[in-house]
Amino acid sequence: MTGAPPRAAGDANGVDRSTRAAVATMYRLTAGHRGAVAVATVLTLVGSGLGLAQPLVARQVVDATGRGQVIWPSLVLLGALFLVEAAAGAGGRFLLERMGEGVVRQVRHDLVGRLLRLEMSIHDRHRDGDLVSRVTADTTLLREVVSQALVDLVTGSLVAAGAIVLMAWLDLLLLLLVAATVAAAAVIVASLLAGIRSASEHMQNSVGAVAADLERALGCLPMVRVHRAEEREAAGIGARVDAAYGAGVRTAKLASVMSSAVELAVQGSFLVVLVVGGLRVSGHSGSLGDLVAFLLYASYLVLPLSSVFHAVGLVQRGMGAYQRIDEVLRLPVEPTGLPAPGRRPAGPPVAGEQPALALHDVRFAYDPRRPVLRGVTFTVPHRRFVALVGPSGAGKSTVFALVARFYEPNAGAVLFDGRPAAELTRAACRGRIAVVDQNSHVVHGTLRDNIAYAVPDAPEAEIRRVVELARLEEVVDRLPGGLSAVVGERGSTLSGGERQRVALARALLVRPSLLLLDEPTSHLDSINESALTTVMKDVAQECALLVVAHRLSTVQHADRIVVMREGRTVAAGRHEELLTRSALYGELAASQMLRPGGR
Repeated sequence: MTGAPPRAAGDANGVDRSTRAAVATMYRLTAGHRGAVAVATVLTLVGSGLGLAQPLVARQVVDATGRGQVIWPSLVLLGALFLVEAAAGAGGRFLLERMGEGVVRQVRHDLVGRLLRLEMSIHDRHRDGDLVSRVTADTTLLREVVSQALVDLVTGSLVAAGAIVLMAWLDLLLLLLVAATVAAAAVIVASLLAGIRSASEHMQNSVGAVAADLERALGCLPMVRVHRAEEREAAGIGARVDAAYGAGVRTAKLASVMSSAVELAVQGSFLVVLVVGGLRVSGHSGSLGDLVAFLLYASYLVLPLSSVFHAVGLVQRGMGAYQRIDEVLRLPVEPTGLPAPGRRPAGPPVAGEQPALALHDVRFAYDPRRPVLRGVTFTVPHRRFVALVGPSGAGKSTVFALVARFYEPNAGAVLFDGRPAAELTRAACRGRIAVVDQNSHVVHGTLRDNIAYAVPDAPEAEIRRVVELARLEEVVDRLPGGLSAVVGERGSTLSGGERQRVALARALLVRPSLLLLDEPTSHLDSINESALTTVMKDVAQECALLVVAHRLSTVQHADRIVVMREGRTVAAGRHEELLTRSALYGELAASQMLRPGGR
């Protein structure tokens, strides 16, 4: 991760290295916008250069007035310098703001693309709300840095250097006095930078935690209200809000001390110059015009230095946000190509017509200490209905996750049409399948959007076909607007069974070679379960069908039923065969009062 090297607290050299590393990191983000940065820098420097010329013209006005000379040409020149300086500054600032928006847009594109392609195991370890906050809140802070701080560091330093040269030419003693007050402020600023960065990172982490907790509560709002947990959830999220508040207050406190130190340096410099310079003018050791010019240059020195100090603090705050962004950009994503040949597990030899899906001695564990699959072997022939049954925790849903290649098996082989999955890209494997899982995902949008999610340009006739197959006609007729009806966040206007059928219609629309149904009747009543059983028989005439079910009535007419227990396949056969040959299947059937050949 990009960041500062280790250093002891209070080490000035460590602070300098940290700031240089942070500036270099922020500068790398502007790649692709260097032309705009260069033009903006030039415009800012031109404006600053014109500003540096104004005190000299003002000195001429003061001295000419004292001698009774004509001053209006100098006043016109002074006004022209002011107007051109303002125009150049405005143009430079616009280019910088546009560049900042462009950088943030690219970072957000990178983050969104990364988040959507992360390995599923990474999503298991991170909270979605916190990941989302890195795309929103953290990038917003980053924009302030790249659009303001970087150029302020460059132009502020150059303008300050020019002011120092001209001040030394006018009065070296007064310059030394100004430098002493500015140096005192610089020491204070340097001592605060590490604290500002740490507090900013803590605040961004707390904001991410707020987003994650709130998203969790809103995602199960009916449960929260039924259990009267609103106050408890609000208190828990409020604690996160308080943590963000505390970190924000600490950041504000450090920033306030820094700003006060800079402001005191500004005021102190003016007071020193005014008092000492005024005494020297009254003692006839300097002219009033020189004093006015020096005072103006003092403002041109202290104000750019103030912007430099502010920019350094902003860069440190930005690094706190960037570290969170960089953490996501370094997380592993799903590979788009094939693994190295030496890493591909060997599958059985291919001979003759191969099944749509085959698993051979598959083993897998989310945690190496707790194996989930300990040896799973079965096949799903083309145009056949195969079911997976067994007690909860047997590993049935994990089989689906491996077939969809959300995870890779630790041992054994998964084959599609006789080809090991490892010899195919994940996109190629997923192009063969469709999945209806237990969650029945329905997204905000219209009913048509949800059904045609995988095939956005699907013909109307195809959509109507899957609506009939999934028995959704009544839902379409009931909703105002039919297929154009908005179904709400997470399908809030639909029942659990209706969401299940929407997911089934979506899966059927892609005409898969293999359809995976995970607990398809878990939200259905007996009438709709019977209807879905008929649908599954029809689907099995078009493609291979693999169904996970706890309710044996859903799959008792399957061509083959595979029984799993504790991560192993322990029996396989038709319903009637398993009732007599498998004690476990018999127990499951007896617990559901299922008789041979029917309910």
